[in-house]
Amino acid sequence: MPDPTIATTILLGTFVVLLILKVPITFTLAIASIFTAMYMNVPLMAVTQRLVQGVRSFSLLAIPFFILAGEIMGQGGISRRLILFSNVMIGRVRGGLAQVNVLASMFFGGISGSAVADVSSIGTIMIPMMKKKGYDADYCVAVTVSSACQGIIIPPSHNMIIYSLAAGGVSIGRLFLGGIVPGILLGIALMVISYILAIKRSYPKEQTYTVREAVKITRDAILGLLTAVIIIGGVISGVFTATESAAIACIYAFIITFFVYREIPLRRFLDILYSSLKTLAMVMSLIAAASAFGWFLALLRIPALATELLLTISHNPVVLLLLINLMLIFLGMIMDMAPLILITTPILFPVVVNVLGMHPVQFGIMLMLNLGIGLCTPPVGSALFVGCSVGKISIEKATKAMLPFYVTMIVVLLLVTFVPQLSMYIPKALMG
Repeated sequence: MPDPTIATTILLGTFVVLLILKVPITFTLAIASIFTAMYMNVPLMAVTQRLVQGVRSFSLLAIPFFILAGEIMGQGGISRRLILFSNVMIGRVRGGLAQVNVLASMFFGGISGSAVADVSSIGTIMIPMMKKKGYDADYCVAVTVSSACQGIIIPPSHNMIIYSLAAGGVSIGRLFLGGIVPGILLGIALMVISYILAIKRSYPKEQTYTVREAVKITRDAILGLLTAVIIIGGVISGVFTATESAAIACIYAFIITFFVYREIPLRRFLDILYSSLKTLAMVMSLIAAASAFGWFLALLRIPALATELLLTISHNPVVLLLLINLMLIFLGMIMDMAPLILITTPILFPVVVNVLGMHPVQFGIMLMLNLGIGLCTPPVGSALFVGCSVGKISIEKATKAMLPFYVTMIVVLLLVTFVPQLSMYIPKALMG
């Protein structure tokens, strides 16, 4: 009879060792599952079935459509239009380009749902523009990277679909709605800290626009922003499922990009498909491997053991939530977002939802924000690396400039954690 303690050691030990050896996370999860199956005399065909079962979900069909729609709009000129639109709205204040950066990221997050895509699209335009106007390079990168976190929370977000799957079918519509207020709150908080720093460093204001210019810029930007409206409106109204809304958004994005904006030729669509396919292959293979890994977590009762361990530390909900946030931020510093959602959700969900009584939607937003902060932190924060590459500065210099933004994001995280109404008011008001 296999010993559960040894099986748990093999599963988690193999995972940690391979992670330290920098083996790709998909192979790490799969190999750890296979080694554990061999010890427990579980047929490898059962592991294969779990791999297949992990991606046999209608809801997951929304992910390729979200990725494709974001890729089309990202390469089709929407980022430049959103920057101009944001400049019309808020560029006249002190340090206006920083405010434009945050606001443009907020809008772009509602289209791409990806922090890295946000930094790549908005950052390649905003960082050189800000540096040309006299902004410090480290400040430019810090604003761009921190504001990209909004893309994780503001709907639509394919990471929320991954969480919905890992949490056993939490409503995607409610998750989308739950991210609106926290996402906007994060944007406002980042604008405030950017404004304070801009005053201290005497950064310039931006130009004003005539009414005719403002109307034209607004009209162009709104055409792109309607992509997010189609997705969110279709889901919460019940007219479409998340998958159907994403598919319709793809068609709309295709028409707007190639027949209205017309900044790129139609032949570029093959490059967009190729780029989307690469991203999709990584995401779906990761979900499949995490499904097998999660099956062994459940089989070995690791979530229950984690619950018992946390409750031995304290029964105080505030202390437990602070510990969980601290753990998630630390994990976000050393692992990427999607695998962490798939690994930590089955373990922490019973503690946070069943024991502490937090609503699954609120926990999902809390988890997204935690791991979004992880994307901005060294040593493996992918958004931070992209921002440093675009801004041509070192990780150390960017991290130092990020410190006031880290504090701001953590304050918003604590508000999301301890004020349920921030995440739950809109879902309850619109969906009951």
